Amino acid sequence: MERSAGPVSDGQAKQAALADRLHSLAIHLLRRVKRGDDAAGLSAPRLSALSVVIYRGPISLTELAKAEGVTAPTMTRLTQALVRSGLVEKSINQSDNRVVLLRATPAGKHTLDIARAKRLAALEELLEGLDAEDAALVERAVSALEPLLRT
Repeated sequence: MERSAGPVSDGQAKQAALADRLHSLAIHLLRRVKRGDDAAGLSAPRLSALSVVIYRGPISLTELAKAEGVTAPTMTRLTQALVRSGLVEKSINQSDNRVVLLRATPAGKHTLDIARAKRLAALEELLEGLDAEDAALVERAVSALEPLLRT
């Protein structure tokens, strides 16, 4: 949403301030929960790529690079590391043998499950610090934001 060059209303200023706070909070929240990723033994980019392979796979390297917002050479290096680690396997697309498809191995799924469990535990620990009223407020905020982000 583009802002006009004209005067900013009080409502717009409050919305901008809230957006700024939410942005900062999201960054801090992600940093906090990512601390558990070390237990999975993978970098954040590798975990992210593995997640896409698990939930959208089998997937081509090109589709994976697009989903992750990186170049094909970057994704090639990431997936080579995942293949070497036994977390992802390659296969040839039956309808077009020029296309290599990536799919997660059971070890890859297990690794992602561990990382997810650590992240959820970190979030649960944060939420335990809230009283019932604040926890209900967070629940309402999440419920309000979910539909906006699921498109």
